Amino acid sequence: MGSAAKITNIDPAYGIAGGEIVIDCEGFDTSEPSGCTVTIGEVLAQIVALSPRRVLAVVPETKDGRVEVRLSSRGNLSDPGFVTVAKKLAGDLHPVANPAFDPDDGALFVTRSGSRGEELPVTLFRIDISGDVSEYSGDISNPTGIAFSPDGQMFVTSRLEGVVYKLTPFKDAVAFARNLGVATGIAFDSQGLMHIGDRTGTIFKVNGIGEERVWTQIEPSVSAFHLAFGADDSLYITGPTVTSFDAIWRITPDGDVDMFFKGLGRPQGLAFDRDGNLYVAAALRGRRGIVRISPDGTEAKLVVAGVNLVGLAFSATGEMAVVSIDSVYSLPTQIKGTLLRG
Repeated sequence: MGSAAKITNIDPAYGIAGGEIVIDCEGFDTSEPSGCTVTIGEVLAQIVALSPRRVLAVVPETKDGRVEVRLSSRGNLSDPGFVTVAKKLAGDLHPVANPAFDPDDGALFVTRSGSRGEELPVTLFRIDISGDVSEYSGDISNPTGIAFSPDGQMFVTSRLEGVVYKLTPFKDAVAFARNLGVATGIAFDSQGLMHIGDRTGTIFKVNGIGEERVWTQIEPSVSAFHLAFGADDSLYITGPTVTSFDAIWRITPDGDVDMFFKGLGRPQGLAFDRDGNLYVAAALRGRRGIVRISPDGTEAKLVVAGVNLVGLAFSATGEMAVVSIDSVYSLPTQIKGTLLRG
C-alpha cells in the first residue's frame, strides 16, 4: 500500500454545484485511474481530469458551507482540503441579469424573466434575510435589470416593452421611463442619475422625472447589456457577443469609451467591491464562474466556480448572491460591495 496524497491548494476556494475546481496535490497515485476518487462534502464528485499533481473535479450537490475535499486511491485517503459551497436559496427562476439587495432591509430581489413575450403570473420575487422566498410582483413583462436608487427606490427594466418601472411600497409597478429599446441593464451614478443599456448598443441617461436621452453608442449584444459604476464614476459595461473573447467596456463621465478588459467568455452581470475590484459572471481561460478583475484591469482570477451564471450582488454583511439561469445562491465571502450603485 502506498502513501496518501497531499492536497496543497484548491482553486477557486468557492464553488456552486456544477462548477469545476482545480485540486493541486502531491503524491496522488493515479496508476489505476478507475480507483481514484474525489469526495466533496461526503459526496463523490465527478472527475474531469486526473494527474498525480492536479485533479479537476465538479462540485456535486452537497451540503453548503465550508466542506472537506479528500482524494483517495488504492485505499489511501488524503488529509482534507476545504472549499466553500454555495447555499441554494431558490430554484425554478429565470434571471437574466444581476439580482439586487434592498438597502433598507437586506432582502434580495430576483426575477423570473421568461422567454421574450412569455406571460408569467409572477415575475419578481423577494428573498428575506432568513431565506424565505415570497412572490412580489407580476406586473412586469420580461423583467431584466433591477437597481435601487440612492433614495432606496427600486426600478426594474422590461426588455420586451423598453420601459423602466418603479415599484411602489404596495408592490405595484408604475412605468417611469419609456422608449428605451431592448432595455436591459440599469445603474445609477454618484449623482443618482439613472443609466439604461439597450442591447442594440445604445446607452441612455434618464433624469429624475423619467425623461430619456441618448448618451452614447457601443457595439450591440446578442443577449443583454449589464451595467455597473466604478469608484471613478465611469460606467462599466458587458454585453455578450458571438466571440469567446469579449471585453468589458468603460465609459468615462465625459462619454469617452475605452476597453477596460478583454478576454472573457460570455461576460454578463457585474459588480464592484469597496476596494475597486470588479466581479463579473463569465468564463476566463475556459473556466466558468465569477471572475475578479483588479482595479487597474491588469489581473483577472476566477474566484467562484459555477456554470450558467448570469449575475451577482453583494450584501451589506458580506454575502455574495449569485444567480444562474434558473437558481439563486448565497456565498459567505465577506466581500462588501459599493453602496447604492445599481
